[in-house]
Amino acid sequence: MGEVEESSGPPPGSEGVPFFSQAATFGKLWPLIEERINEVFATGKFSHGRQVAAWEQELAAWTGARYAVGVNSGTDALVLLLRACGLQPGDGVLVPVYSFVATASSVVLAGGRPQFVDIDPDTYAMDATAAEAAVTPESRFMMPAHLFHQMADMAALGAVATRCGLTLVEDSAEGIGMWQDGRHAGLHGKGGVLSFFPAKTLGALGDAGAVLTDDAEVAHMVAALRHHGRLGPTLGDFSAISTETDVPGHNSKMDDIQAAVLSAKLTRLDEDIARRAELAAAYTERLRDVPGITRLPRVVERPAHEGRSAAVFYVYLIEADDRDRLVAHLTRRGVGTEVYYPTPLHLQPCFARLGHRRGEFPRAEAASARALALPLHPDLDLDEVDRVCATIREFYTGQPT
Repeated sequence: MGEVEESSGPPPGSEGVPFFSQAATFGKLWPLIEERINEVFATGKFSHGRQVAAWEQELAAWTGARYAVGVNSGTDALVLLLRACGLQPGDGVLVPVYSFVATASSVVLAGGRPQFVDIDPDTYAMDATAAEAAVTPESRFMMPAHLFHQMADMAALGAVATRCGLTLVEDSAEGIGMWQDGRHAGLHGKGGVLSFFPAKTLGALGDAGAVLTDDAEVAHMVAALRHHGRLGPTLGDFSAISTETDVPGHNSKMDDIQAAVLSAKLTRLDEDIARRAELAAAYTERLRDVPGITRLPRVVERPAHEGRSAAVFYVYLIEADDRDRLVAHLTRRGVGTEVYYPTPLHLQPCFARLGHRRGEFPRAEAASARALALPLHPDLDLDEVDRVCATIREFYTGQPT
C-alpha cells in the first residue's frame, strides 16, 4: 500500500504546486457524480446498498476479475483477504520491508506474523531471490506489494510461492490499471486488493477499498467478513441484520456515496492514466540531466495485456542527494512533496518485537533515505511541472528560477 505518510507543500488556498489536488476533476465530473449521489438519497440506503452492488460489477468488468468485493478501506481489504484465504494465528507472511505500514500491520491484525523481505532496486518491490531465502517452517503466505508505477515480478515470485508451498496474495492497493502477463494486478494468486484513498489513481471522497479475486470461496468469505460474518447476500437488504452470523467478522461495509463517486470517476480512468503517463514523461525529460538526481523512475518491460500498460504512474518517485534539504527547499518555494517511506518497516516501533536491526535490509534502507515523490495527478499542468523541475535545478546548481 501507499497511503500519504509525510506531507509538505503550500497551505490550502495559497499559491504553489500542491502534491495532490482533484478539484478540477470533481468540477468536470460533478453533474454525473451528483446524479449518482441523488440516487443514493432517493433509496435511503447509504451503506452496503445498490450503488455498491453496481460498483462491484463495474470494477470486476474493468479489471477482468470474476469477483470484486467493496469494503471500507484498502487496509481492511488486506485483513479480510488474508482471513478469507485461511490465515491462522501465528502464520508467517512474507512482505516487503519497504512499503506503507499497512502492508505489514494488516498481517498482524489478521493474526499472522510479518516476515520481512528486501526489495528489488529496479521496482522497489519484493525481490524473488530474497523472498526464497526468507522462507521458514512458519511461512504460509507471500504478499508482495506493487508500488509507485509498476508491479512486482509476479512470474518470479509466483514460482517461489509454488516451490515453497506458499499461498500468494497481493497488496495491489496502488495497482489499479496495472497488468502483467494478461492479468490485472491482484489476480495473480488467490486474490488482491485495491485502495481508493483519495490520492490514489482512482480515488474516492474518503476511504474505500475492494478485494479482487477469481476464487468464489474467497469472494464469499470476504463478503461475509465485511458484514459481521453474516451469511448469504446482504447488499441492499435492510433485513440482513437478522441473518445468521457464520464467523466473527468486521464492520467494513462500503458506503454508497463512495461507490457512486468511484463509479463516476471510473468513466475517465483511462484518460487519467494517460495523463499521468504524459506528466511522468515530462518530468523525466526535464530532470534527466539535473545533478543531484541520482535516479529517475525505471519501467521494467514485461508482457502486459492487449491495449493496456504494465506501468501506471500513481506517483513520480525520484532518488536525490541531500533529500531532506531538497524537501525543505521545495517547501519554501511552495512545492508539495511526499517522502515514501522515511522509515522501513523493520525499523518501525510497532514491529520492534520482531527483533530486527538497522543494516539487515540494505536496499530498503537506501531507498528510504533517498526517495522522494513529486506532484503527479491529472489536475497538474505542464507549467507546474516546469516550476517543480526548475526549483529542483535551482537547489542543486544555485541558479535561480
